[in-house]
Order: sequence, then structure tokens, then C-alpha cells
Amino acid sequence: MRFMVARDGQATALYIVDGENAHRLTGQAGFEGIDLSAAIAADQSQLTVAVAAARAQAPVPVASLVPALPLENFGKILCLGLNYVDHVKEGGYDIPTYPAMFVRVPSSMMAAGEPMVKPDCSDRLDYEVELMIIIGRGGRHITEQNALDHVFGYTVFNDGSVRDYQRKTHQWTPGKNFDATGALGPIVVTADELPDGAAGLKIHSRLNGNVMQDSNTSDMMWPVAKTIATVSEVMTLEPGDMIAMGTPPGVGHARTPPVFMFPGDLVEVEIENICVCRSPIISEADAAKGEAAA
Repeated sequence: MRFMVARDGQATALYIVDGENAHRLTGQAGFEGIDLSAAIAADQSQLTVAVAAARAQAPVPVASLVPALPLENFGKILCLGLNYVDHVKEGGYDIPTYPAMFVRVPSSMMAAGEPMVKPDCSDRLDYEVELMIIIGRGGRHITEQNALDHVFGYTVFNDGSVRDYQRKTHQWTPGKNFDATGALGPIVVTADELPDGAAGLKIHSRLNGNVMQDSNTSDMMWPVAKTIATVSEVMTLEPGDMIAMGTPPGVGHARTPPVFMFPGDLVEVEIENICVCRSPIISEADAAKGEAAA
């Protein structure tokens, strides 16, 4: 199934997406959840009945909906760095023997279609297309053999990175957590609709229509199952937790000359058979004006 959390007018609801059409799942057959957490927690038979009831109703065009974040309340947002060999090389790092991990905070996240905010303190806002895992069943010390049973679905993530702040310390947290720099969604595709571990999918980014990254999820050094097993050695994974799987080569800071994003730009990140996540770029000052007007 393909899920989307979206606003229709002022209300936020969970939808089932079928091609260009969407069916409102919220309110059908006793299903009252308004975000993905309800679908993750739902009994499978209950969800099947609700989906059938939703699809029996008249659809609305996906284009008429305003995407919202898939989860109203985030759990852990874990991210891998340096997971594609050619990206490791373009960044000047040694090939790692253990995945680089960092965390994102909820205030850094934004829905697909919302503006990504270039901070006023930097001119080095970069794009990073990534596969995002959404955990459906939690656990600790999950084996690699059983890891894919813990995946609810996958979506697309743009790990907007403020490169000068990322390089200020050995820890990447500052450059990865500016407000409204992590674009997510809009579609979440359940694991059964994709190849095991979402392997073999084309993964791209485009800036103002120009292809910047062009790779395949099979090129990840730590694939999904290995990543889940590795992370769960350290911490308990819980339903709704998310893991971003790192970016392929072609990022802006590694180009000659470097290419960064500025107000007026449009960045699009896409993974085959999942979705496209589009984000216009605005300045921090303009974002503040918008918040004040709201």
C-alpha cells in the first residue's frame, strides 16, 4: 500500500494513494488515526477493512492535497553517513568499517512541498537524497536475517546539510539540524510493494531541473537489513522510528566549483517506485515573516 498524510482544507488525515487518486482512510470503518502511527499500530484485519471502505468512497486527486509529515510525533530519527563508496571518496574520507551515525531532531524536519530554509548565517546549504526506513515492529538485538520483518515501509528524505557548520566539529549534529532542512515524504510505500530492503531502486536529486545525483540503492555499503541489525545492537528500535540510509555521490560541496542552494531554487529528490519530494528554498528571514503572518 501507499500511504500519505495530508491536509484537505484545515483537517489532517491519512490517505491511501492509488496512482493519481487518494482515498481518505481516516474515519473509515472505525479507523480514526490521522497519521502513519495509527496504520503501524493497527491490527492487520482492521486495517484491511478500513482500506476497503476507503476505496469504496469517491477519491480525491492527490494533487489537491497538501502533504503533511507522515508522523505527528516523531520517535528516533537516526541517520547514516558515508554509506555509498563514491560519496565517501568525494568527501575526502577513508572508507569506513562501521557506519557513521548521527541523529536529527524533530524541529529540523519538514513535509514535502514545504519550503526548505537556508539559514542566514551560511551560504552552504546542500542537498542529499536518501532512502528513509520507517520501523513497524520494534526490538533489540535484531538479527540481519529477521531485520526486514521489522520494516513497515519506505519514503524519500532530503537531508539538507549546512556544510560549514557540519565541518565545525568532529560531530555532524550542528550542520544536520538547522530548522526546516530535512524534507520527508510525501508517500510512504509499505515494504511488501518494493524489493527486499528497497534494493535496486534508482535514486536521484535535481536542482532547478538539473540532475545532480544519479545512483542506485544497491550501491549502499550497509543495506537495510545490515543497518537495522547494527543499530539495534546499540538501542531498542520502536514502531515509528526512522533510519535515513545515507546519500550517493554528486552532492554540492564536492563539486568544482561547489553548488549550494539559495532562495528561489527548487530541489527535488526521488527514489524509483516511491515518490518525488520537492522543496522550494527560502531565506530564514522570509520564513520568519511567514510565521509572523500566520
